[in-house]
Amino acid sequence: MPVGQLIIEGLAMGACYGLFGLAVVIIYKTSEVVNFAAGEMAMFSTFIAFHVLTFYQCPFWLAFLIALVFAALLGVFIEFFFIRPAKNPTLLGLIVITLGAELLLMGLASWKWGAEQQAFSLPVSYKVTYEPIKGFIISEWAIAVFIIAAIIMTFLYLFFKYTKLGTAMRATQQNKHAAKIMGIQTDHVFVFAWAFSSVIGLIAALLLSAKAILDPQFMMEPFLRAFAAAVLGGLMSIPGVLIGGAILGLLENFLGYAWPVWKPITAFVVIVLVLCIRPSGIFAKHYVKKV
Repeated sequence: MPVGQLIIEGLAMGACYGLFGLAVVIIYKTSEVVNFAAGEMAMFSTFIAFHVLTFYQCPFWLAFLIALVFAALLGVFIEFFFIRPAKNPTLLGLIVITLGAELLLMGLASWKWGAEQQAFSLPVSYKVTYEPIKGFIISEWAIAVFIIAAIIMTFLYLFFKYTKLGTAMRATQQNKHAAKIMGIQTDHVFVFAWAFSSVIGLIAALLLSAKAILDPQFMMEPFLRAFAAAVLGGLMSIPGVLIGGAILGLLENFLGYAWPVWKPITAFVVIVLVLCIRPSGIFAKHYVKKV
C-alpha cells in the first residue's frame, strides 16, 4: 500500500477518533465526568437513524435530523436521570453510573434490534476513491470526514470564544461554585454539555459506521480509541484531542501495515504511556495541587 494512502487513511480515522473524543472532552471540561457511556449513546442514536431509514424508508437527511434530535434528548435524559440525582458522588461513583447507563443502552439496543449485524450505508463511500496527487489516494468518505471535522472545530472555536453559553461553559469548568455566584445556571450548562456531546458522538458514529457493521457493540472499540486520543491530546484541550486522534490514527495505520498484531492494542499502549509520562496529555496544562 502506498505511503500516501496510509497517511490519508490514518488521518481520516484519526479525525473520527478526534471527533468522538470531543464528545468525551466536552463533558469532562464542563463537569469533570468521564462519560464511559458515550460509545453506547452514539450507537443507540445511530440505530435510530438506521430504523428510520430501514423501516420508514425516509431519505437520509431526514433520518439524520431525527437521529440528531434523539441524540440531544438522550444526552439530556442521561444527565437528568443518571448524573444529577447523585449527591456528592465520588469519581468512582460517576464512573459506575456511566457504566450502568452503557450497559442499559446496550441491552435496550439488543432487545429492540437484535444482536445480529446490520448493513448501514451512508451517502458517501470509502470505496469511491480519487488520486489528486500521485500516491495519495483519498476516498469519498475521507473527504467527508475532513470537511465535517473542520466545520465542527470551527464551530466549537467560535462557540466557546464568542457566545454567552460557551463562556458560561468555560466558567463552569474553571470553578463551578464561582460560576453559580456570578449567576450562571450551572445545571442548564451541564444539560447542554451532555446534549451537545451526544450530538457530536452521533456524527462521529455515523462516519465510523461507513467502515463497520452496525450492531450493539460496534462503538466499543472506537470509544476506546477516542478515549486514547483524548488522553493523548489532553482531556482539557479541544484542539489537542483532534491532534491526538490524528497521531493515534497514523500510528494505528502504520503499525497495522508493518506489524498487524500491534494494531488492536495501539490505543491501550498509548493510554498507558501517556498516563505514566504525562498524565495531563501533550497539549493540556499540567496542574499540581498544593496541600
